[in-house]
Formats: sequence, C-alpha cells, structure tokens
Amino acid sequence: MKTLVVLMGPTAVGKTDLSLQLAEHLACPILNCDSRQIYRDLRIGTAAPTQQQLSRVKHYFVGTLALEEYYSAARYESDVLQLSEKLFQTHDTLLMSGGSMLYIDAVCKGIDDIPTIDDRTRLLVKQRLEQEGLENLFQQLRQLDPEYANVVDRQNTRRVVHALEICLMTGKTYTSFRVNKRKERPFNILKIGLTRPREQLFERISLRVDDMMREGLPEEARQLLPYRHLNALNTVGYKEMFQVLDGVWESAMAVERLKKNTRVYAKKQMTWFQKDPEIHWFHPDERNQIRELIDLTTNRQ
Repeated sequence: MKTLVVLMGPTAVGKTDLSLQLAEHLACPILNCDSRQIYRDLRIGTAAPTQQQLSRVKHYFVGTLALEEYYSAARYESDVLQLSEKLFQTHDTLLMSGGSMLYIDAVCKGIDDIPTIDDRTRLLVKQRLEQEGLENLFQQLRQLDPEYANVVDRQNTRRVVHALEICLMTGKTYTSFRVNKRKERPFNILKIGLTRPREQLFERISLRVDDMMREGLPEEARQLLPYRHLNALNTVGYKEMFQVLDGVWESAMAVERLKKNTRVYAKKQMTWFQKDPEIHWFHPDERNQIRELIDLTTNRQ
C-alpha cells in the first residue's frame, strides 16, 4: 500500500531542512501543512520556503491562495486527498510536512463534516461581536447549544464565534456535527515528530525572529496593513508588527512579544502532538534513524 509520511513538530524545530532531505531521499514532492504559508504575500512572517528551496523540491500548498480567500482544515483535507490520489499514481511515498495541528489531523484522521459558514452569517456575527462583545455571544451560544457551551473555553473568541455561526446558519446545534469518527484512508500513514530540548528550541525561535526582522518583516507587515482584518493576518508576527505601525509599541517591545508569543505557540503545538501515540519522536539531528524508519516502513531497499 502507498504511504504518506507526515513530518511534524513545533515551529522552528527544523522541519524545513529535514523535509527537503527526506523528499530528495524519497524522490517525492512535499505537501506543505502550514495554514499560513498557503497564502501568498506572507513570506517572511510565516518563514515560508525560499525560492531556492522551492526550486530544489516540488512543493504543494505554498503561496497558492490570495489573502481574501477563505480556507479551512476541511478544505485542506479534501484538497490533499484529491492531490494524493493523483500523485500516488507515480509515487509510492509522499511527504507531508508542517506544524498546523488541525490540518494534520484533518488528513490523518478526518474531521467532522461541519458546514462552511456563508458570508452573510459570518458578517452578522462579526458585527455583533464588535458591538456586543464576546460574553453576549457566549450567552446566546449557551441557549442554543448548552452542551457545547459547557465544554468550550468561553474566552476563546474563534471557537465561540464559530459554534454560534453554525447554530445560527443551520438551525442545529454545533454539537450535532461533532461526531469525532475516524475516517479510513486508502494509504498508510507514518508520523514522525521532531523535538528538541526546550532551551534549544527557544533559542532557535529567538534567532528566527531576529532573522525575520533583518529580512524585512516590518515592511512586509506595512504592505499588509490594508488586509489586517482578514483571518490570514490574525497571526503571530503580523499582529505584533501592526502594534508598532499603530504607534502602540516600540520595535524592541514588539520583537520581545513576538518571541514570547512564538514560544507560547510552540508549547501549544507540543502539547497537542504529545497526545498522539502514533508519532515516532526524533531529534532533528537523528536523520539516519529517521530515514531507516521510513525505509523499513515503506519497504525501501
């Protein structure tokens, strides 16, 4: 059976370099699994693959969407399944690499068939959020779907808003769509996780942020100011730069906040990944061991 190798881990752990080496070893393309790198014009702030890296190995899902386009884990699942069916005709093994937890789970396990929110409902709830505040929306969610209201983090704006949008648009509870049933895939899945000691990872995050600043992150954020209201820009890196452009923070403070917020995100990623018993964990320097595991699993000689 065909095999999808999934390379995952927290931001700045070293996925990009290793993914290129593994793709070359497997003679296959890379299916990028970063929910922000899929957008055009977010090159520096998302640490997207460089033109040199893109020319070295064929990548999919890098810089393919306009900022205004709506995208979701459900759509990613569908797109990857369609693409993989085509690519598996000429490849025995494919490599998916990234750190977007929901996107990885969508492909590996499948996600619930939750309807896509229409523009009218999205705009309505957004306006109410701005006018009434999150607490009022949560109280309505509690009336419409008390079961989900009891488990959701009521301070998590995105989750409360999304659940309420579903209730209002469909007339059904959000809970009714959450069946959490794992979907079968027509290929094997090998999950490889990269990890480093926390101090080492945090130092790499700090160095990466410094590199982003030197490469022109502030100017990239300035060019993206007209789009700051879009979900694609609700992202660590750009949010901090917008604070500088608004005159709220000095640049030095924004850099420190960016480093801190990236560390928080990396810890969130690791917490998520560590719940998955199917992941084989390695330090990024254990490249020979990783290749050996892939070759053994895929029956490569």
